[in-house]
Amino acid sequence: MAGAIAYISGESDRLAWKTLLEAGLGTIDFRTLNDGLGNIDEIEVALAWNPKPGLLSMFTNMKMIVSLGMGVDHLLTDDKLPQDVPITRIMDDGLVGQMSEYAIYWALRHHSDIDKYEASQRNKTWKPERFVDTIERRVGVMGFGTIGQDTARKFAALGFPTAGWSRTAKTLSGIETFHGPDGFAQFLARTDILVDVLPLTRDTMGLLDAKAFAGLPRGAYFINMARGGHVVDSDLLAALDSGHLSGAALDVFSTEPLPTDHRFWTHPRVRVTPHIAGATNPRTAAPGVIENIRRLRAGQALINTVDPKTGY
Repeated sequence: MAGAIAYISGESDRLAWKTLLEAGLGTIDFRTLNDGLGNIDEIEVALAWNPKPGLLSMFTNMKMIVSLGMGVDHLLTDDKLPQDVPITRIMDDGLVGQMSEYAIYWALRHHSDIDKYEASQRNKTWKPERFVDTIERRVGVMGFGTIGQDTARKFAALGFPTAGWSRTAKTLSGIETFHGPDGFAQFLARTDILVDVLPLTRDTMGLLDAKAFAGLPRGAYFINMARGGHVVDSDLLAALDSGHLSGAALDVFSTEPLPTDHRFWTHPRVRVTPHIAGATNPRTAAPGVIENIRRLRAGQALINTVDPKTGY
């Protein structure tokens, strides 16, 4: 008999996941924390999002961990994470679409001076702002995996000169690409709207500091829908206060929920959203999970595996 599947995440989606997995796999032994995990030695697969540290190490016969998000840093921070159990992540076309929509919304809002027009409306002032052609507004996407490439393609389709930056060299038709430390400064210098979709790793922690923000053209705009740990908050605030950056749309933060006394809440050039840029959609994420469970049970190679050393 196949082993149990443990769902370690928010309870709101548990019935959707159970229904979708059973539609693809047949009857399954599906367990949740709230309903009770039963004999944990029977657990074969864990579907997890931000589990309590040490919890997954208790499942001694587990054969696969599935991150219920496209990022896996929430798992890799657990120093008791089983080292011999493969980690896979979801590949969710629905989530990818949400992320690109989030970036495009804030970029277009900035590009079209909507904040200024809202202020004019409050003051009952009729004041057209200077027109800026899309060809003059260069978009740069940090992180060039599935989400980054989808986002870059959509910006390019809208007419924005678009570039991508990644740790290693990548190519994408119609998109200028940069990579590695040597390409980072060049990438920033040509970017008027910076979009962050990097994974959080040892190498990317604190990458966006005073030097990085100073490397952007004056008046640049910053959109972070990746991880708050990439940003040195005090350096971002200093760049905003000085006017070097014209604004920022932030969906992720080093501490979540964002503390009520943090200046991001009240800064006039910052827009805050509560980590909603991309939510896992069970309907679009389940097929890949089902495929991996089938492969696991058939002794075949898994897809969408993660290298714990690189974090993706």
